[in-house]
Amino acid sequence: VQLQASGGGLVQAGGSLRLSCAASGNFFSINSLGWYRQAPGKQRELVARITSGGNTNYADSVKGRFTISRDNAKNTVSLQMNSLKPEDTAVYYCKADRVRVGQLEYQYWGQGTLVTVSS
Repeated sequence: VQLQASGGGLVQAGGSLRLSCAASGNFFSINSLGWYRQAPGKQRELVARITSGGNTNYADSVKGRFTISRDNAKNTVSLQMNSLKPEDTAVYYCKADRVRVGQLEYQYWGQGTLVTVSS
């Protein structure tokens, strides 16, 4: 299973970016898709995640600014980021949890995509 993320870049504070991630490979289902981020010198943290049923949760720091969405048919997840702040600068990673492959479940990480917000 591979996760291909895209959409990072450089944006000014107050601007918007949209991240996308597509899952491919041989799997039956994906329970949860999410975005995490890691800023320099900090631990990786959850930004937002969404289940196959559409349940979402967000980090407090992004509530009201970021929106996560998912296309179950295409196995894609997107993160619309508005009103970006310099503190949103980080490498953003896509993650798939409880990916069913045969009788077992796994988790997978995509490659990171850098988001830089200038002040």
